[in-house]
Amino acid sequence: MKAIDILIKPLVTEKSNQQAEKLNRYTFQVNRKANKLQIKKAVEEFYGVTVKEVNTSIIPGKRRNRYTISGVISGKKPAYKKAVVTLAEGESIDLYANV
Repeated sequence: MKAIDILIKPLVTEKSNQQAEKLNRYTFQVNRKANKLQIKKAVEEFYGVTVKEVNTSIIPGKRRNRYTISGVISGKKPAYKKAVVTLAEGESIDLYANV
């Protein structure tokens, strides 16, 4: 797999922003088939940084209901894999550079 196939998108939340500032950790949504070594290589190649540690977890899909004029519409959000990447001391990623 290529780096662009492994890294789907960065997850930007309040918690991930705090971890990026204080602990030098960044959160990404990644391909379900990717392992930790592939994720580490993809982040290092794509952003040009040194990765110290990678933690992964699979987030299960959740049921959602939407109330409309025609009635209740039920659905399910898809499950995805999340990777929390810890960078080496003194390195950082600018996630807002292309915005």
